[in-house]
Amino acid sequence: AEETDEEGTASLSPVEKAISLDRITFGYEKNTPVLKNLTIVFEAKKSYAIVGTSGSGKSTLLSLLMGGYPSYTGSIFYDSLELKNISRKSLYQNVSLVQQENFLFNASIKDNVTMFGDYPEDAIMDACNRAGLAEFIEKNGLDYHCGEGGSSLSGGERQRIGLARAFLHDAPLMLLDEPTSNLDALNEGIILKSLKETSKDKTVVIVSHRRSTLNIAHTVVDVQRDGKKQ
Repeated sequence: AEETDEEGTASLSPVEKAISLDRITFGYEKNTPVLKNLTIVFEAKKSYAIVGTSGSGKSTLLSLLMGGYPSYTGSIFYDSLELKNISRKSLYQNVSLVQQENFLFNASIKDNVTMFGDYPEDAIMDACNRAGLAEFIEKNGLDYHCGEGGSSLSGGERQRIGLARAFLHDAPLMLLDEPTSNLDALNEGIILKSLKETSKDKTVVIVSHRRSTLNIAHTVVDVQRDGKKQ
């Protein structure tokens, strides 16, 4: 199905009650659903771990919540607003998405974390520290050049810049797709601690196969069991 570029105009406020998915079915190809009849409620200011085997639609679910594929059937409500009616700009102000591979600019660490926005230095450093980048920045500085697509960084460093970006953006909803897949135990520990602190006043949805990540979630949801809470 071709995706239309039509977008909603409604303005989204931070979610106070819940994000509700009701009987969501979606596939990239016709008659081949990746998600089928999925019903889940993500209550505001709680953290959720999404589990399921490879190909079960975990990453697809996060893309749907970001408004990436409006051709789903069923409904996705942010409180009382249906996702298709929400303006993209307003959605992006309220949601941070951290993917396994985040797009990096051919620019400095600072520019990649701030996305060329204007933030106080201490806020940038705080976000970097929470993402486990403190040691790297101490050694190389915030002006360290990341290279084309982050070519002068390791996979773990690229992943941590994506996390620092999300911590700095400070959106009320954080969606994370395997956020620690490239990290060693030490950096994973730093980030899980930061995410646990963050989830006190945010809604956090993490896709992960690592048991350590599941430990910080209030609720584990298995997408293959129709999103029924475990």
